[in-house]
Amino acid sequence: MNLARSFTALNKLLNFVKITRTCVAQSHSQPALTAETYNVKRGNYSTTNASDLDTFRDIVGGNNVVTEASELQGNNVDWIKTVRGQSTVLLKPKTTAEVSKILKHCNERKLAVCPQGGNTGLVGGSVPVFDEVILSTQRMNEVISVDPFSGVTVCQAGCILEKANQDLLEHDLIVPLDLGAKGSCHLGGNISTNAGGLRLLRYGSLRGSVLGVEAVLADGTVLDCLSTLRKDNTGYDIKQLMIGSEGTLGFVTAVSILCPQKPKSVNVVFLGVDRFEDLLLLLRKARQDLGEILSAVEFVDSDCIGLVGKHLKLVNPIGDYDFYMLIETSGSNSQHDEEKLSSFVEDIITSQLAKDGTIATDFNKMQSIWKLRESVAEALTHDGYTFKYDVSLPAHVMYDMVHDTRKHLKGLYNSVVGYGHLGDGNLHLNVTCPEYNKTIASAIEPFVYEWTAKHNGSISAEHGLGFKKRNYIQYTKSKESINLMMKIKEMFDPNMILNPYKTLPDKL
Repeated sequence: MNLARSFTALNKLLNFVKITRTCVAQSHSQPALTAETYNVKRGNYSTTNASDLDTFRDIVGGNNVVTEASELQGNNVDWIKTVRGQSTVLLKPKTTAEVSKILKHCNERKLAVCPQGGNTGLVGGSVPVFDEVILSTQRMNEVISVDPFSGVTVCQAGCILEKANQDLLEHDLIVPLDLGAKGSCHLGGNISTNAGGLRLLRYGSLRGSVLGVEAVLADGTVLDCLSTLRKDNTGYDIKQLMIGSEGTLGFVTAVSILCPQKPKSVNVVFLGVDRFEDLLLLLRKARQDLGEILSAVEFVDSDCIGLVGKHLKLVNPIGDYDFYMLIETSGSNSQHDEEKLSSFVEDIITSQLAKDGTIATDFNKMQSIWKLRESVAEALTHDGYTFKYDVSLPAHVMYDMVHDTRKHLKGLYNSVVGYGHLGDGNLHLNVTCPEYNKTIASAIEPFVYEWTAKHNGSISAEHGLGFKKRNYIQYTKSKESINLMMKIKEMFDPNMILNPYKTLPDKL
């Protein structure tokens, strides 16, 4: 298989998916203002005036200060159309120095700021609540350096994940992160949310892959932690505070990432299974039999497959089953990898652990199978307003949550589906209904969070807390931990201008 050609074809597909998502989002009516839907009180911040706009134009140039309401519409709304802000100013800096000047001015004037990358988040973290100044990484899109020997790559925060991966392929490297939103999301946003994604099973989380971060603090101070060293054991690891803090402690402007070698061989298998318990047995056997070449283990339920078929006309390549498992392998020897995978599939089909399955070694077939999994979120947007939950749970209780949610809601929904990253215990629970209403919302929350806490899980596995989950953090973190987080926030950002109403709760 020609991997270079395959990756080119994949990138074309992802651009198509990106355009499709945009069209889907635009076809929906605008959501109500977040402040009204959630009854949020505006903080004690200044409002932008003509003098502020002149200052911003002096810093980034007039063309990079956007004030037209029509141009701001997409930046004020998340892509799944669930939250809407009221910002009247969008700034598009190009350099760290420009970000520093902007934040220094905003801090002195006490203007609230909403950092924004590709705006692909699912918890309202990248969308303003009121009239915060939107500070975009859109123009900060340069790959600064690539070391083909160590694999260390340094780039600005606005690099699109897909584009960065394209550039790295020229050096036989890949980004150790893969997301359904790769055609739109920015690396700075990925770092700021500690995004997980499809490659976590193989390459681990960004907390291990990110070697360094450059960020601008609320007062304009440039924090240079942009190390390219794999080993640096000198004092506190400050960059870890920036990873996953969702722009509340600093505005990430550049990152250095340890990137693995591009695999020479990639294969995919798609399996049909009758019981969730059998998925767990398959996961265990995959780890045992496929070992070092195992790169992804995903699952979707039958309702997910039904939705992508109904709304997106995607075709299931095997029969109808209650659950489906997608396994990907990647390695350096195609013959070795295909033999291991074929032996694995033969064993599980013969033993009836899996009822049916198909192996894909051809790129087009692999692409169509992955599209089934990666298009579930898009299909759900066609099914109504979507309540989205991203939880970590012990594997053996993951799908119990879906069953219990269906029972609890007693028919208030269009669909309740479960899918996600089986290999790392990450369930995406989604509830769709005709439109948002507070009766359904109050029935779902805090039920979902209480259920998660009862089973020793986390209410956010990879999406972050953003706006929607910030007041439920106590279901995962202790009061002492939250109190310490608040003290850290106050130390980094005394005027609380960075991404207000996000990540931390209104009160303990």
